Amino acid sequence: MEDILPLVRTAKLPSPVLKPAVPREDSASAESVVQQQDAAPGSPRLAPYQALPVTKSTIITHNITPALPVLEPGELDKEELEARINKVIDDYKEKLQLRTDHHMGYPYNLDFDYGPLEGLQKYCINNLGDPFIESNYGVHSREFEIGVLQWFARLWEIEVDDFWGYITNCGTEGNLHGILVGREALPDGILYASRETHYSIFKAGRMYRMDAVKVGTLDSGEIDYDELQGHLAANAARPAIININIGTTVKGAVDDLDRETGYTEDRFFIHCDGALFGMMIPFVKRAPMVTFKKPIGSISVSGHKFVGSPVPCGVVMTRLRYIKGVSSDVEYLNSRDATIMGSRNGHAPIYMWYTFTRKGYEGLRKDVEKCLRNAHLLKSMLDTAGVRTMLNELSSTVVFERPREESFVRKWQLACEGDIAHVVVMPNITIRKLETFVQELVESRARVSVAEALKLAEDARAHAGDEE
Repeated sequence: MEDILPLVRTAKLPSPVLKPAVPREDSASAESVVQQQDAAPGSPRLAPYQALPVTKSTIITHNITPALPVLEPGELDKEELEARINKVIDDYKEKLQLRTDHHMGYPYNLDFDYGPLEGLQKYCINNLGDPFIESNYGVHSREFEIGVLQWFARLWEIEVDDFWGYITNCGTEGNLHGILVGREALPDGILYASRETHYSIFKAGRMYRMDAVKVGTLDSGEIDYDELQGHLAANAARPAIININIGTTVKGAVDDLDRETGYTEDRFFIHCDGALFGMMIPFVKRAPMVTFKKPIGSISVSGHKFVGSPVPCGVVMTRLRYIKGVSSDVEYLNSRDATIMGSRNGHAPIYMWYTFTRKGYEGLRKDVEKCLRNAHLLKSMLDTAGVRTMLNELSSTVVFERPREESFVRKWQLACEGDIAHVVVMPNITIRKLETFVQELVESRARVSVAEALKLAEDARAHAGDEE
């Protein structure tokens, strides 16, 4: 695995944080992206994985969530009630630990310890309103929030006097805010995003009644640059609001931020959705740089993914000059309304501040190194086991054939789309967990193969009338 180490930046990142972008080579070909199984001479090579299209006949199965009835104090004596509550909570903790131990498919870092912060739970910490303007409500954590925002400002190379941002409740909220800022800056703009973009981008387009264009993708999952250029040329009379993926949801593909749009800077707005990989890419060598020194309008990342947090959270940042179009003063708050939500989780900034302070840039770099190394290890293990895989360069999202046992999919909480599934290798995924996962996947595939083979024999006996 030593060949993975050169992919990780070794330099610390305090200002200036990011090195100049390295010119990006053309996208990798499908043959270099997708692992090909050995084939007999003359047989066709395997096509790159493509998710099956969602049609009207597609059926999404659900596990119906059971209800946990609220206990009525009057029906039980005090001791019995306390015992019942404790039993419910203990059982729930056991369930959480079990599901945490078998979590592979979603990009959440479950390896964190905020024990020293547990005493804060008794406070209703609410950062309502603009983070830079204190309201009359004094139980807030704005000082932590501003510190975290300044940390990201250094990371993304924007001066303190030029940026505005806030700690969001999730990555989707950051995307909703970024697209809203773009819509307000360019009211007649058309929203462009690839078909492998996170669903929240097109949700934003519907919410804001925007004209939206869904652009095709390359085999890697990147946006099809030629197709995008064609759409931009066809709609040259209207401004463009472009979503750039810094790691797509399913394949972990990174769209090229350095491609020309053909528009002048006053006629386009670029939002960067970096939910997961936006936190990792600054530490990865040869990766395209995400920086406000480029003509981008906003960036959104999740805080509960790579960083890890007991509550969903994220960060959105934009240029200060844009925020006037989406803000208004609210006397009731004695602050300014410029966010998507009103009340905001004041605990989240403290979690992020705590992690950045404890780990620093070097600690985060080591986490990225571990994720990349283990992602390549998982790919190699699956390849050796005969499972077809795909791993985008510099990504920690390993794509492979969708397991056919739904029980296995649910046990390991795999995210599936069409005929593919993926494992997002996060810092909490150890080599031992990879061993267990691959072993159980191979056993699952064997069970399916044996069952299908025996079914052929059963059908043959039925057809021949032979009971033996």
